Amino acid sequence: MHDLNGKVALVTGAASGIGRAIAEAYAKAGARVAVADIAAEKAEEAAKAMGSRAIGLAMDVTDEAQVDEGFARTARELGPVDILVSNAGIQIISPLADLAFADWKRMLAIHLDGAFLTARAAMRQMIDTGRGGSIILMGSAHSHVASKFKAPYVTAKHGLLGLARTIAKEGAPSGIRANVICPGFVRTPLVEKQIPEQANELGISEDEVVRTVMLRDTVDGEFTTLEDIADTALFLAGFNSNALTGQSLLVSHGWHMQ
Repeated sequence: MHDLNGKVALVTGAASGIGRAIAEAYAKAGARVAVADIAAEKAEEAAKAMGSRAIGLAMDVTDEAQVDEGFARTARELGPVDILVSNAGIQIISPLADLAFADWKRMLAIHLDGAFLTARAAMRQMIDTGRGGSIILMGSAHSHVASKFKAPYVTAKHGLLGLARTIAKEGAPSGIRANVICPGFVRTPLVEKQIPEQANELGISEDEVVRTVMLRDTVDGEFTTLEDIADTALFLAGFNSNALTGQSLLVSHGWHMQ
């Protein structure tokens, strides 16, 4: 199931963090990988480190033309996409009453518009080839629960569940599967940035944020790791049956259970 030889994968937000870990895992499993990121130079550097079967793409996932050109270039240089991981995302910490409308719109655009645009482009290629494929949206434990000071993030991550389920229903006749990975807290730069921000909002120490907010409800007091998420993405990419579609997989050390 972890053999991706002959497959083409495109991963967004793949120059660092979770996206890079997934792209690297796919490359090691034999896939040809398009490393897409708004940071073009970092995407190129990451792709170079993955070997000759990877390319770096400059892609702002909120820009329709950039998304479509990125998929077109991938098809030209690597082949049509079999696997999409829509992972690009940001975080803004703010009480709802203080949240700027521009920040609300920016968050939803990156997480939801980006998932729509990349999923649409992937579906078009998957339908044209007749091979189907796997679309993976990067949700969060916040796809199922809420936390203070994260209104647009929680809203967007909940929305990804509906998008994936719709893709699953529309894509099934063409062999296209869609699922959502829902990590707990992974100690990426995105999460590191949140620790002092939440400490400031809550009036507690950074250590208390980690212990009493981020990891309080886990079963073992441990962060989810990049490897945990990459292994889950490998599993979903290699699962070739509609038996597993339209689902959300929580990878959170029990932080949220369902």
